[in-house]
Amino acid sequence: MTLKDVTSSTNLTGHMLIAMPGMGDPRFEHSVVFMCDHSDEGAMGLIINKSSDDLDMPTLLTQLSIEMKTDLSDHHVHFGGPVEMGRGFVLHTPDYKSLVTTVEVRDDIHMTATQDILEDLGAGEGPEKWMMALGYAGWGSGQLEGEIAANGWLVCESDPRIVFDLPDGERWGAALESIGVAALALSSEGGRA
Repeated sequence: MTLKDVTSSTNLTGHMLIAMPGMGDPRFEHSVVFMCDHSDEGAMGLIINKSSDDLDMPTLLTQLSIEMKTDLSDHHVHFGGPVEMGRGFVLHTPDYKSLVTTVEVRDDIHMTATQDILEDLGAGEGPEKWMMALGYAGWGSGQLEGEIAANGWLVCESDPRIVFDLPDGERWGAALESIGVAALALSSEGGRA
């Protein structure tokens, strides 16, 4: 997808944003954002490559008084973005559906934002692959399109392998590689031919 393809009529739901160097907001430096929703009213996504340094799943479930019957110590809680940082979101494979609500963002990546998925994860009955995020990234009407036009983000197709299988530190580079861009070749300066 080229910059010319990204207009206000382009729906980026289910795509990924790749932060460009020099973006100016340290919260998004080297971020990869999975886009959960995009419309004329605005956009919402989850940063998928920034684990919380001080919160893991066992601690989170304990804080929520959710019983853990399985070991989740190898699952990190991610910083999903600076908006509503007390609100949780779980991106997961389609083999799980919440009794309350699960949003099918793509055929292969769904999102659940209700406590029942955390209870199921604690019981070992959740989806096969998943990632937990607190907070989200949000944009008002036209704001994201402006940031893309200003060379703040690159856009690529989502890949469940990048979302669920790679370590955080490899997701940014892998997302760039998916569109044929080498990280060392990036510049914070935009241009027009």
